[in-house]
Amino acid sequence: MATIAVLGTLDSKGSEHAFVAEQIRQHGHTPLLIDVGTYEPPDDLRMDVKIDRHEVARAGGIVWSELESRSDRGECVAAMTAAAPLLLQELYRQTRIQGVISLGGSGGTAIATAAMRALPIGFPKVMVSTMASGNIVHYVGTKDIVMIPSIVDIAGLNRVSRMIFTRAAGAICGMVESDVAPDTDDQPLIVASMFGNTTECIAAATPVLEEAGYEVLVFHATGAGGRAMESLIESGMVAGVLDITTTEWADELVGGILSAGPHRLEAAAKAGVPAIVVPGCLDMVNFGEQNSVPPQFANRRFYAHNPQVTLMRTSREECRELGRVLAQKINPSSAPVSVLIPRKAISVISAEGGPFHDPNADQALFESLANSLRDDIPVHWEDRRINDSEFAQLCAKTLLRNIQVAAQRS
Repeated sequence: MATIAVLGTLDSKGSEHAFVAEQIRQHGHTPLLIDVGTYEPPDDLRMDVKIDRHEVARAGGIVWSELESRSDRGECVAAMTAAAPLLLQELYRQTRIQGVISLGGSGGTAIATAAMRALPIGFPKVMVSTMASGNIVHYVGTKDIVMIPSIVDIAGLNRVSRMIFTRAAGAICGMVESDVAPDTDDQPLIVASMFGNTTECIAAATPVLEEAGYEVLVFHATGAGGRAMESLIESGMVAGVLDITTTEWADELVGGILSAGPHRLEAAAKAGVPAIVVPGCLDMVNFGEQNSVPPQFANRRFYAHNPQVTLMRTSREECRELGRVLAQKINPSSAPVSVLIPRKAISVISAEGGPFHDPNADQALFESLANSLRDDIPVHWEDRRINDSEFAQLCAKTLLRNIQVAAQRS
């Protein structure tokens, strides 16, 4: 039997969370009701609340009565958003909870998912939210939070909400009941970035790294993937970084939909992790369907990757700035880092004869990157395409050499 935290704003959504708690009991588990609301929960629920808002606030060093006296709901939500993660971290550390579920609108979702993001990957987390049908990146971050659209507003129990809440309770119970085999694999980790346009490169590099005794984790460079990879590098679990696909910086610079944010490419330098960096897929900016492309780009060169993804070729000026930005992120590296430049193509479609073939733009990227790097960071100029197996194997072998050099220094 597991204990599952049922965390929510019980003042406004008490009956809904009580319903979920009862569903959890019917599955044979124990719900732990945690109130992060602004006002007191209904009388018929108070006896079931195991951790009230005062205790949640204390976890964050906040005196709730003082906060409550100011009657500022925004301030109260901000306080709970800061305190709830600390409370759940402590409950997890004490092994008092084995899962967490919440129901919420915009405020409740912000509080609950902030708490969930404080928990490790693999810990069961379910969020039923009115916000789950839109952009959820700010709620999920780089964690494995299961977001379930509430369909109807979380405002009482009805035939639709009871069905959604029952299924959500079943989901969290099934998650805590699923045993995960203990990890006995002590292979060091290498993380790699990949796109559809660099799949062949990663596929050819991975066996070289695996034969050397490493486990390779591949992240799809779609914004969320880059952020997740950076987060894992920061955690200290990673021995090396094979950053073949730095395309997310094109979206960050130009305004595409797959940006990983302004801190992409910083983690390896800060954590002192050996790395390989390649300007992979910096020839493209990602947008959605063709009609979603902003009008200021009407005269640019496009390629329909699929009906939902439209790619735009980066210009010479954009490429020059991308080279400078990459160098700026790489230069603080304390561990060995190498830059490899595939002169003949930085993606499948930038090769000669391809729709994004633009040697002038590519050369601006390459020269800007190389000229902006620290003098002691090696640059390998290769007359190959990024997906040539020889280039991929060179990337892998250079990374292994950088890891070896780092080990000799320590």
